[in-house]
Amino acid sequence: MFEPKRLVAGLPNLPGVYRMLGAAGEVLYVGKAGDLKKRVGSYFLRQGLSPRIQMMVGQIAAIEVTATRSEGEALLLENNLIKSLSPRYNIVFRDDKSYPYLMISGHEFPRLGFHRGAKDKRHRHFGPFPHSNAVRESIQLLQRVFRLRTCEDSVYQNRSRPCLLHQIRRCTAPCTGLITAAAYAQDVRSAELFLEGREDDVTRLLNERMDEASAGQRYEEASLYRDQIRAMSRVQARQYVESDRGVEADVVACVLENGMACVNLAMIRGGRHVGDRSFFPQNALEATVEEIVDAFLAQHYIEQPRPAVVLTEAAVRGERRVWFEMAQKNARLALQQRAREKTTQEGRIVMLREALGLPDTAQRIECFDVSHTMGEAAVASCVVYDRHAMQKSEYRRFNMRDLTPGDDYAAMRQALTRRYQRVSAEDGKIPDLILIDGGRGQVNVARAALAELGLNDLTVVGVAKGPERKAGQEELILEAGDQATGIQATGNQAGPSLSLPPQHPGLHLIQSIRDEAHRFAIVGHRAKRGKTRTTSTLAEIPGIGARRRQNLLAHFGGLQGVQAAAVDELANVAGVSWALAEKIYRHLHA
Repeated sequence: MFEPKRLVAGLPNLPGVYRMLGAAGEVLYVGKAGDLKKRVGSYFLRQGLSPRIQMMVGQIAAIEVTATRSEGEALLLENNLIKSLSPRYNIVFRDDKSYPYLMISGHEFPRLGFHRGAKDKRHRHFGPFPHSNAVRESIQLLQRVFRLRTCEDSVYQNRSRPCLLHQIRRCTAPCTGLITAAAYAQDVRSAELFLEGREDDVTRLLNERMDEASAGQRYEEASLYRDQIRAMSRVQARQYVESDRGVEADVVACVLENGMACVNLAMIRGGRHVGDRSFFPQNALEATVEEIVDAFLAQHYIEQPRPAVVLTEAAVRGERRVWFEMAQKNARLALQQRAREKTTQEGRIVMLREALGLPDTAQRIECFDVSHTMGEAAVASCVVYDRHAMQKSEYRRFNMRDLTPGDDYAAMRQALTRRYQRVSAEDGKIPDLILIDGGRGQVNVARAALAELGLNDLTVVGVAKGPERKAGQEELILEAGDQATGIQATGNQAGPSLSLPPQHPGLHLIQSIRDEAHRFAIVGHRAKRGKTRTTSTLAEIPGIGARRRQNLLAHFGGLQGVQAAAVDELANVAGVSWALAEKIYRHLHA
């Protein structure tokens, strides 16, 4: 029997991680501690525990501990174990997206750009921002006010005249020498000050430059500074939430309603509200707001930079109270939207189960599609619908290998075989329903591929376009005569197929999943086709091998840059002589 007193007595006064185990050896809870003995012992004092934690303690059959060198190391280990084990009583936040940044490059004429991933020390990065749209909005704002370039180097280095952005007063055209390096550097510095929240300093500098230009009778230059000042004023007037101190802050608000929880993270950067993101934790039933917020803070800042201020309560005044109330309101709105979506999605899956004779527990659907152009660059996609939502982190693409071009049946067979070989080998999740974008032939191939893997009991349904290929006229290809699936022909079904009414919620769910599989396959196909054509275009030129091809693409930033280059520019690439440069130019412009 489990004896907590004896276990606690043997624990060290060291930082570490503890794992609460149930009777079957399952992990109930993972936690960290600065002092393992004190923290684990606190669970058995029977004082101040929430009903949820009391229920967990009543199920503990064993406790395992791992001592660490520091509390920080314990925090990292705890987070990794929570992600890998998904304990029943840990509040878990899933956030697989990396956060984007706004970048100002380190070039002589720096460019504004969108950045995600590892940072290059040569450039300055501002953020993080909650989503990509927030970065792009900031870039557009800076373009209007400071007119910095946003073009890639391959385009910038090969321009002979200003682009459209210069004509609409969004860029000063450093590519063609219409602004000096010193003047451009002033605009870059102003943009940096603006992003740091020092708008008053920016306005003061612009006023000084305008007065100086006016005193020197450089009236056209003075008018440019005047326009920048006016643009700054318009920007400041539109700010929803702002601070005059350039504060960097995260505002975290949690709302509990109708058994659902939402944490809203509002980001204040440079004193401005740049956007927010809502999170819906798992395993939060009966948890308190404090428990949920604590779990969010512990998990979120493992991988994200922590700003100077993290606001988590309403007991504040002034602008910070406005920030918190804004985050709280957005959390409530996100919960309401989530509740509406959940009701809609639940209705759809229930109707689909009824239409296809699926069990009441069925909820995971995987859908396959194949995309190619005349057999070229074939790519298959697999998208996943589970827990009433598309699970994008579980999507997969398959580049087809050793196929006859245009053989869609072989492509579908290969995609399902590769997908479910791995699922079977790794004890992965088996879907309740497999959708195939295609007709009877594709369904038969899918069934054969699954049978070879011993997965005969999986339900497979083909989604074939109707006679006029219009939405709402889809024909669902069932498995007639296959008693394992339990699907029977009913209603207006002819043979092994089923046509649901255009307004049927189950059909709407199938359409949305099928369309997502189609989109995901096309994106992969286009990327593969573009890469193939880039390589093949240069490979067709005599004298261009793999190394020279790589040098050309790296030097000009892609095939478009190579095509825009002059002969003398091509000859500057390592391994390319003047004669070869002329040959490349003639081939690309024939």
